[in-house]
Amino acid sequence: MTTYGRELLGHLLEHLPSGPSPVTHTVDLPAREARYADWPAWAHPGLVDELRGRGVDRPWAHQVATAEHAHAGRNVVVATGTASGKSLGYQLPALSALAADRGACVLYLSPNKALGQDQLSSVVSLVDAVPGLAHVTPASYDGDTPTDARPWIRENSRWIVTNPDMLHLSMLGRSRQWTRVLRGLRFVVVDECHSYRGVFGSNVALILRRLDRLARALGADPTFILASATTSDAGAAASTLVGRPCVEVTDDASPQGGRTVALWEPPLMDGLSGENGAPVRRPAPVEASTLMAGLVAEGARTLTFVRSRAGAESTALRARERLVSDHGERGRELAGRIAAYRAGYLAEDRRRLERGLAEGDLVGVASTSALELGVDISGLDAVVSAGFPGTIASFWQQAGRAGRRGQGALVVLVARDDPLDTYLVHHPEALLGRPVEATVTDPRNPVLLAGQLRCAVSERPMTHEEARAWGATEVLEELAARGLVRRRPVGWYPAADDHTPHTEVDIRGTGGAEVVIVDAVDGRMLGTIDSVRARSQVHPGALYLHQGESFVVDELNLDDGLALCRPEEPEWTTSAREQVSIDLIETLESVSAGPVTLSYAEVEVTARVTGYQRRLRGGEILDVTPLDLPETVLATRAVVYTLTPQLLRVAGLEEADWPGALHAAEHAAIGLLPLVATCDRWDIGGVSTALHPDTGLPTVFVYDGYAGGAGFAERGYRRATSWLRATLDAIRSCECETGCPSCIQSPKCGNGNDPLSKPGAIALLTEVVGQLAESVDS
Repeated sequence: MTTYGRELLGHLLEHLPSGPSPVTHTVDLPAREARYADWPAWAHPGLVDELRGRGVDRPWAHQVATAEHAHAGRNVVVATGTASGKSLGYQLPALSALAADRGACVLYLSPNKALGQDQLSSVVSLVDAVPGLAHVTPASYDGDTPTDARPWIRENSRWIVTNPDMLHLSMLGRSRQWTRVLRGLRFVVVDECHSYRGVFGSNVALILRRLDRLARALGADPTFILASATTSDAGAAASTLVGRPCVEVTDDASPQGGRTVALWEPPLMDGLSGENGAPVRRPAPVEASTLMAGLVAEGARTLTFVRSRAGAESTALRARERLVSDHGERGRELAGRIAAYRAGYLAEDRRRLERGLAEGDLVGVASTSALELGVDISGLDAVVSAGFPGTIASFWQQAGRAGRRGQGALVVLVARDDPLDTYLVHHPEALLGRPVEATVTDPRNPVLLAGQLRCAVSERPMTHEEARAWGATEVLEELAARGLVRRRPVGWYPAADDHTPHTEVDIRGTGGAEVVIVDAVDGRMLGTIDSVRARSQVHPGALYLHQGESFVVDELNLDDGLALCRPEEPEWTTSAREQVSIDLIETLESVSAGPVTLSYAEVEVTARVTGYQRRLRGGEILDVTPLDLPETVLATRAVVYTLTPQLLRVAGLEEADWPGALHAAEHAAIGLLPLVATCDRWDIGGVSTALHPDTGLPTVFVYDGYAGGAGFAERGYRRATSWLRATLDAIRSCECETGCPSCIQSPKCGNGNDPLSKPGAIALLTEVVGQLAESVDS
């Protein structure tokens, strides 16, 4: 029997020109039947009646299991699929508790504003409809909350929706203003907790510890309820995040419509060559825009996920153009119902787009991961992912957006010119046959601890017992030596002049202040970006896209936090070029495998954007323009391997071949690290050199792109053999002859992908993997 997803895929393939099929693999995922449980006896009767009136005659079993744990005061994480009704699992115990205790409060934490607003609307609708809950007065407290509304919320609201940034800066940073809420804190809901990983996740873990200690000091005993996409070892990950033991609920009892998953590799572009004459594959966002246009024309409501802000804008624009060109007046009408969605939009723009999605006014949306999380988007027929989103968990989270009606749906992963994507579409078992990743967070990261401890002791002095529990004594000693905290017999106190440590802590690891992007012609504020990314995305001369409009940046003032641009529609795009150097500060661990030495080390990375490249939309390079921008210095951690010159000669490589072989191996390894570590390739960086001054040998570094490290490089070190073997397999299996973006070229290379040697990388990695396999337990 042909499913709806298969039919949609068939329609897409019918309209392709003759030639090899771009579909490398398909699989039909079966539908799942629902399993129900009875309403808990303790649940508020009015709330149960209202939910029944909305069609929830009986809740799903995992919803009741979550609610029962929370009601009993057990910290709990529910880790089930997208659209599995996780919100009922925390709304039921939390609203029932607020109805029974007029002093109780709930704090709901969302990783982004869109999800927070969606959940606020859900709670408001319940509160408004259920007698006895009017006094709950749910409210949002984030950067979009008007200043004059904030005192009222602090004094009256008992269900507060916020995000980690606001919790860190405003609530904990001004904790005396929040005494009422902290004293009455009954539940802390941490939604989409799998998104808290790496530097951001480690900072959030420390913020939650700060919240918990302040609430308990005022007599509260908060219960943590966490909701997550399906993840590996959810209970352990949640326990690390909140600092308290959490039970897990992972048996998904919700119904799921059948879905067809297709892996799609764009074709090579005829007559077009890239760096060093390498073949060029059609870019994933371009291919995805064609697929979205085709799906929308077939009547399928489609959500396309794109990796970058500019990619989301250009994908929506190309889909609209394709519909108009292929379908005339009908296409013009459909094109008007396609939009882009991304972070950086102003609040009113985000709300308008979210309403359009919820109400069905929009039939196609190209989005960054901002819509990956739990915003309620119902009735989607297809999801297109333009590139692997970095983790298997995120892929299934995106895929779960399709099929909300219970009917079949189509999910398409469009491979980018990227070694990991190429590997996955040709090794589907690595994506479809593997469990999702564990979440990597490290709340004992000493660099992160330093800033968070200054915040914690400024909020409330920390006892020596608390410091030991946090693993923080040594870091506090170092802070005291620098005069940033004071040691006393009973504990740790803030330095006399340390009044604003909260503003110095960048919890998302972006490493820079906010830059406002302004249209210099009419004074419009277009959006914001952090100052580190501003150097490569809104430098002078950069092409900047915003809601279908294009602008060219005239000026970037990092001191004032301002980028000025003007409307323009050029025929070219821009990409920054960067120079990176790396110093080895300290080797933390090391293992010798004969002529190969593998290390885990502290390093210092110095980067400078040196210019930008203009490329015509067909792919041809137009020119390269130099830039003079300040450098950035990053102290972080790296996995490092060195080789002896003798081994390279054994591999058949002459000295002139070493730079290209090392560089190519570094690029490919960066692309494959997400196979063994929960990271995105843009979270990590790399440097390779035929003679590094600190090692005296040919050396490859792959480092975490965040201050202090985020655990990614360490994962690479622990699983080096399997990681580098997968890297070798990906290069060997690529169909190109001399190297291409699917195997050894990198879209983020600051050296313009030169020099690179595919045969050299294969020869080099063959020897490295062989040596490690004999000496290292992977």
